[in-house]
Amino acid sequence: MSSAKPLRLPAVLQGYVRLVERLNYRVGRVAMYLLLVLIGILLYSSFSKVFMQPALWTMEMAQFTMVAYFFLGGPYAMQMGSNVRMDLFYASWTPRTRAWVDAVTVLFLMFYLGVVLYGGIGSLSYAIEYGETNPTAWRPYTWPIKSLMCIALVLMILQASAEFLKDISRIREETE
Repeated sequence: MSSAKPLRLPAVLQGYVRLVERLNYRVGRVAMYLLLVLIGILLYSSFSKVFMQPALWTMEMAQFTMVAYFFLGGPYAMQMGSNVRMDLFYASWTPRTRAWVDAVTVLFLMFYLGVVLYGGIGSLSYAIEYGETNPTAWRPYTWPIKSLMCIALVLMILQASAEFLKDISRIREETE
């Protein structure tokens, strides 16, 4: 969950990184179980199509569950270093160069996530204000999944900022 080496940051920033990582670790571990929920929904869908009247809600509920799994698992994946990197040059760089590149690229990521969050909040407020539903036979409200997506984007921004601070710590460590 936390890095092996102590961070070379002020205590308040170390506390922030630990708090964010603890939160995202727990959310990510809970999100893992959404895969089992997804499997259950899809099994019920198959069963109901064969032995009963097909359920109207299963495909959309499976989609909502997959979105929740994907979005809530993102910060956890970043924390665990499971994100994809183009290793063509990265592997041959020094730890300090990697930290510099990671620090710069995470700033672009935070900007992108901020823009997506801004749009997500606008979409969420529209969904709440007008009682938006999906145009299907089941017609579920969209605000619950849009709320979850906005929360997950905030968690991702927090994790990205914690990664930025850890990169700064690595840079400082290499210069001292």
